[in-house]
Amino acid sequence: MEKRNLGSSGLEVSAMGFGCMGMSDFYGPADEARNLDVLHRTLDLGITFWDTADMYGIGRNEQLVGKALKGHRSQVVLATKFGFQRAPDGTPIGISGRPEYVRSACDASLQRLDVDHIDLYYQHRVDPEVPIEDTVGAMADLIQAGKVLHLGLSEASAQTVRRAVAIHPITALQSEYSLWSRDIEDEIIPACRELGVGLVPYSPLGRGFLTGAIRSIDDLAEDDWRRHNPRFQGENFAKNLELVQRIEEMASDKGCTPAQLALAWVLSRGRDVVPIPGTRSRERLQENVACLEVHLMADDLAHIDELIPKGVAAGDRYPEQAMAFING
Repeated sequence: MEKRNLGSSGLEVSAMGFGCMGMSDFYGPADEARNLDVLHRTLDLGITFWDTADMYGIGRNEQLVGKALKGHRSQVVLATKFGFQRAPDGTPIGISGRPEYVRSACDASLQRLDVDHIDLYYQHRVDPEVPIEDTVGAMADLIQAGKVLHLGLSEASAQTVRRAVAIHPITALQSEYSLWSRDIEDEIIPACRELGVGLVPYSPLGRGFLTGAIRSIDDLAEDDWRRHNPRFQGENFAKNLELVQRIEEMASDKGCTPAQLALAWVLSRGRDVVPIPGTRSRERLQENVACLEVHLMADDLAHIDELIPKGVAAGDRYPEQAMAFING
């Protein structure tokens, strides 16, 4: 597995990471034994950068990752996040970047993960009520305490990243980035590169849409949250399916799958870019890893820009309420 450095921090990770969210939440029922098997298989394939968060499954995802880490902790660069608060039944409570919450959330994550430190600790969303300087200051205290090694932000604006870096080095920014979500290219990616901050794209497969496996809303489980995502609804769904068909045609020409083409495109954006696709399937995991063998030339990239220009996706990334916390 190829290795990449996240920005100028010196944190080396596998060129592709693994997003664990869907194993515990949002995408319908899941099987723990199967998920543990997939997580262990990632290690066999050289994927040693795992991503979770305290809100995924209301802590259950961190517990799952903790089980998978037994006997493998030294192999894994472990990332988790704080910021989203949820009630025991999963109801969203709000977002917090308060220093006292940062400390308590980290301790709770360490306990669920059953580890003595977190390699990369992200603020999941920027709290508009708390100055980023206060939040990052509290996160930096966790480094001094030996509980965290590197700091990250998620869905933060260029201005917020600049303010954060002035308090403490930021290793990575995690934001949605894919063929159908390129809004961070204008200001955020240039700022990250100027400041030495690596980029960790989540949902690099457009929440599974870009794989071509979803042809109808009925392909999603009844409790799958994507049913409420604007890009999966009504006319937006039909328009976005046309984009997928273009990806499928080009993938066929390249001798790869649509998912491999979409991931290869994200990987082509720079050696400071480390996507974290997730899956609950060994087969899809193997397919994703094989994208590293897909090499896109300059004319391929130009053709992709013609077929799927920036901003072409129909619908917002999230419902209106959640969009308020994007690029905060």
